[in-house]
Amino acid sequence: MRRLLKGIAIALALGFALPVFAQSNRVNDKAKDVRDSAKNAADDAQDKLGTDSGAKKAKRHAKKKIRNARKAARDTKNDAKDKMDNK
Repeated sequence: MRRLLKGIAIALALGFALPVFAQSNRVNDKAKDVRDSAKNAADDAQDKLGTDSGAKKAKRHAKKKIRNARKAARDTKNDAKDKMDNK
């Protein structure tokens, strides 16, 4: 009986703690979005200057596409979480 009560207490504790962890992931996602936006702005500024070589420019553009794809994936993940929370 004591083991059953411990299990129930642990399950309740986890149930109350998990939303806090989910919320912290969204804060981390915002920080990543800000960092990626800053890098994208720096890349755009470098493009306007037009002072870099073709290989360096191609590498920078590839990294920018990856950053944008990761941001879209984070947004999709958070939208799915919001839909599940609102059910």
